[in-house]
Amino acid sequence: MPTWVYSFGDGVADGGIRLRHLLGTKGANLAEMASLGLPVPPGFTITTEVCRHYYANDHHYPLDLERQVNAALGLLSRRTGRTFGDPERPLLVSVRSGALAAMPGMMDTVLNLGLNDVTVEALAAESGDARFALDSYRRFIQMFGDVVMGVDSQAFEEILDDLKEREGHFNDTELTADEWRKVIASFKDLVADETGKPFPLDPLEQLWGAIGAVFGSWSNRRAATFRKLHGISSNSGTAVNVQAMVFGNMDERSATGVAFTRNPSTGERQLYGEFLLNAQGEEVVTGLRTPQDITEAARLASRSDRPSLEELMPDTYREFIGYCQKLERHFKDIQDLEFTIERGKLWMLQTRSGRRTVEAALRVAVDMANEGLITREEAIERIDPSSLEQLLHPTIEADAPRDILATGLPASPGAAVGEIAFNSEQAEKARQRGIKVILVRAETSPDDVHGMHSAVGVVTARGGMTSHAAVIARGLGKPCVVGVSALKADPVKGIVTVGKRELRAGDVITIDGSSGQVMAGRVPMKEPELSGPFAEIMAWADAVRRLEVRANAETPLEARIARQFGAQGIGLCRTEHMFFENSRISAVREMILAETPESRRAALEKILPMQRQDFAELFEIMEGQPVCIRLLDPPLHEFLPRTEREVAELAETAGVAPDVLRRRIANLEEYNPMLGHRGCRLAVSFPEIAEVQARAIFEAAIAASDKLGKPVVPEIMVPLVAARKELDYVKAIIARTAVEVSETVGRPVNYKVGTMIELPRAALMAEDIAQSAAFFSFGTNDLTQTTFGISRDDAASFLPTYLQKGVLARDPFVSIDRDGVGELIRIAIERGRKSRPDIGLGMCGEHGGDPASIAFCEEAGLAYVSCSPFRMPIARLAAARAVIIGRKDHLDD
Repeated sequence: MPTWVYSFGDGVADGGIRLRHLLGTKGANLAEMASLGLPVPPGFTITTEVCRHYYANDHHYPLDLERQVNAALGLLSRRTGRTFGDPERPLLVSVRSGALAAMPGMMDTVLNLGLNDVTVEALAAESGDARFALDSYRRFIQMFGDVVMGVDSQAFEEILDDLKEREGHFNDTELTADEWRKVIASFKDLVADETGKPFPLDPLEQLWGAIGAVFGSWSNRRAATFRKLHGISSNSGTAVNVQAMVFGNMDERSATGVAFTRNPSTGERQLYGEFLLNAQGEEVVTGLRTPQDITEAARLASRSDRPSLEELMPDTYREFIGYCQKLERHFKDIQDLEFTIERGKLWMLQTRSGRRTVEAALRVAVDMANEGLITREEAIERIDPSSLEQLLHPTIEADAPRDILATGLPASPGAAVGEIAFNSEQAEKARQRGIKVILVRAETSPDDVHGMHSAVGVVTARGGMTSHAAVIARGLGKPCVVGVSALKADPVKGIVTVGKRELRAGDVITIDGSSGQVMAGRVPMKEPELSGPFAEIMAWADAVRRLEVRANAETPLEARIARQFGAQGIGLCRTEHMFFENSRISAVREMILAETPESRRAALEKILPMQRQDFAELFEIMEGQPVCIRLLDPPLHEFLPRTEREVAELAETAGVAPDVLRRRIANLEEYNPMLGHRGCRLAVSFPEIAEVQARAIFEAAIAASDKLGKPVVPEIMVPLVAARKELDYVKAIIARTAVEVSETVGRPVNYKVGTMIELPRAALMAEDIAQSAAFFSFGTNDLTQTTFGISRDDAASFLPTYLQKGVLARDPFVSIDRDGVGELIRIAIERGRKSRPDIGLGMCGEHGGDPASIAFCEEAGLAYVSCSPFRMPIARLAAARAVIIGRKDHLDD
């Protein structure tokens, strides 16, 4: 029979990190910590295979699971000297999830399991504190009742609040043992009333109920949403970790805390964490209480008047620091640790790779490489290319006036401006309407993940730097401010109160996740400077990658940004984008509506100097790097006037009657213009368009070459070619124009002519087309449209349903469809090289900035990818990672 259960404790473990796929990250790391000799409460892990079996077999467990769990319980009893239900030394356990990918707070947890009316008295006697034991029992009933039995947790809170109000208590810690007994009795009555059955007192029944709840939580809404947002497979399943309880809420010498071995916001090499005295771990991460600093340096920096752990328990603090250093060296990454101190005894409850901001990820990767912990290639692999987009988030101008409402803890850096939203539903609806909002809550819970994803920033009144809001916001790359104690949010009335000031839902605020400030109104922002660790990791990536990275750019501003982000040329200049400016559109419209070649040429003569200047600027900015210019591509009707006023103005300019103009516009309308009169078809129908554009390109190249003092060799790309004869026809126009320009200036004009492969027929006919093309550039936007027969403009109405139901694994307009579109690209490459072995090969669709698509380009052997300027850092890093991963795959083979 398979092994379903793996035990750990007392310095030994059945598993370790090599079994992460079975034990999940939490279980594998617990086993690893135990093997390293750290003080880990003993326990056992039920594997992810059981979860997959559970869902594949109508929520039934494997036949041998119960026997293996009982054996593991027996071992746990021997290791702890405790037994389930024992009236003197009862075994109490926690039951937690543990997926392969960390999903903080998304799935269910049960603490203090094993308590009942008998064992609670044993715990009271052993601890010498009946109030503590009874408090632990009521926590267990509330948590089990909510997680396992489906009783609303708020109903338990209302019972507790009613009793505190009657007895005149403000904090839970003020309740006496007798008062806790009343709460427990009321909690049990609530469970019986809500479920129709009594609260279970048998520890084994409790255990199997909790195990089932953890497996069941794998498919709850918040977990499913989190997996979708973070690209985690729903088939991987979760493990269940059963571990002996240790109590951070036993007395004033007990505590619980969370720490990172380096600062997860900045990456600085300093311990970063918080703890609570006399508390359980859930109180730290939920933000229900504002915690204290672990280190004295952090306490001084935060100006807290509450003592640090370093000051309160210096010996325990030094022991903890030693474990932090040992774990970071062992795992070679920043660690996120949970710990409990029970009456002065330190217990290590968890370690995992710490979630961090992009800034921190870059700094940690670079620092660890420079420290010799990891290699430069490992540092490159540590950075998710897509996450670099977060670096483009604005920050507040240094000298901008700030109307500061309140200041909290700076939980996730960056700044954001938006309207106040009080709940996740408001945030989600606002995003759908294109409105930016800041989610303002007392504290967030796992149910708020979709709202945090919809908002541009998050503010909470309670919580610390390791609260749920802080951790999730950092993972999402959203600015976040927590612990804003001066802020009172009333979602029912839709009011935020800060002192004497009131703001309402819809009012605009600005938050600064780097300083913790919350400001009224809209504060001016500035773009970030990409230097330091970012520049270092980019340099390392550039030394590794094979693919060139070019930019899709057609304006001087875009070209300069592209150079700033490391562009190795322009892979796509869409000439039509230059036509839409107010100063030019009139001449373009005259050209389109002209009915004779002579009148069309006259209009084009007005456009020629504009295009020449455009191209000259691009050539100069790129300083001799490749610039690939696509001839006019879209259907002509896109440039035509829409309103009566525009028609009247154009009629007057063109010297024709408005009715004549309307008829001409109507004649140009098409039923399906994306498959109509566009691309090279325009040049075949109206050769003077291609002629004028080619002339502008050549004259600009000569002028730029003279100015730069170096050769400029433009690449001219003919779009939407389906047959070689189309390309030959347009190429002949270009060649004739080149000769004319050359004769005029008295020197040869150097250039290349290639085509976009964006039609399936072009891919299949690539061997023939390559005889006339110096290069292929795969226009994957249209190639995806024409391969799937899906309009990218209309796909949003049904593609989400396809993705949700698993008909498609991913959006083919976001990430390249390897099986279909990818196969056409492979065919085109193979056939194109038969005719022209040295043919240039690139990709210039939106996929050029998608890491998964870039990995395909590396595998397929393209020479370059081209993407929008702001995605160039992503492309550069993704290209390097593709090389590194490719090497590993080759070695594995």
